[in-house]
Amino acid sequence: MLLEYIIPLNPYWIISPISYLNAMQRHHAPQLYGYAIKTGESVQRQNGVLVAMEAGETTGYALYNLQDRAVMFMGPGVAVYEGMIVGENSRDNDLVVNPCKQKQMSNMRSKAADEAITLTPPHILTLEQSIEYISEEELVEVTPKSIRLRKKYSNKSQRKKSGKEEIDHRLAKLG
Repeated sequence: MLLEYIIPLNPYWIISPISYLNAMQRHHAPQLYGYAIKTGESVQRQNGVLVAMEAGETTGYALYNLQDRAVMFMGPGVAVYEGMIVGENSRDNDLVVNPCKQKQMSNMRSKAADEAITLTPPHILTLEQSIEYISEEELVEVTPKSIRLRKKYSNKSQRKKSGKEEIDHRLAKLG
């Protein structure tokens, strides 16, 4: 359920928005003045996401291999953990990936293997864009240094289990 707030401009609101909203709700509770349930169709995201499979630091090699199938939300050298969203999949399903994959070292050298890779710049989301972007099973983490997206359940097996329980719950409501 989404709520839209209709707030008249008032000098008290500028000083303390929380206390003003609380006072407005107390005085106008029976008629719910200033609040309305959002009606109409909500916009749903069409694409899935790329979810990190392990904790570590992203590498340019891994991101280079992933950028063909996704829009990346972070560049190389960023600390990630299991269940963290690292990009938007070009298809409609979620994909578990390893953004920390290292290039295999060998004694053999070739001209093609040693070329410099070129990464597309990551699409950095603002707080507002992050909140609009997430679906029901995803969360936004806000710290003083970063804004991260993650799955509600970090572990892959927990995500599968919760997905099956959600389907069973919806089927029980229908039948």
